[in-house]
Amino acid sequence: MIKARFFTTDNKICGYEISGHSGSAEAGQDIICAFVSSAAYMAANTLTEIVKAKADIDVSDGFMSVQIQSKLSEAQQILEGLRLHLESLAGDYPDNIKVI
Repeated sequence: MIKARFFTTDNKICGYEISGHSGSAEAGQDIICAFVSSAAYMAANTLTEIVKAKADIDVSDGFMSVQIQSKLSEAQQILEGLRLHLESLAGDYPDNIKVI
């Protein structure tokens, strides 16, 4: 199962961590993992390259952690959008994705 956790400070999202695999298909064929990975990378890239927020990012197989270090207010719409997108996917695939 993919687990997505969002972290907050002062009622603002300050980061996220996504871990696990959906288990819906073999590696390289798992469309649910592809959905989540694509959204997570798009959010991280937009935060760092477009918003120019400083972030601590850690990525490995089946894991991504993003902790925003600057421009937290400017990052909110992107982080809220990611959370909304993942919650929608979790509604469609409740056996494969959990948003905490």
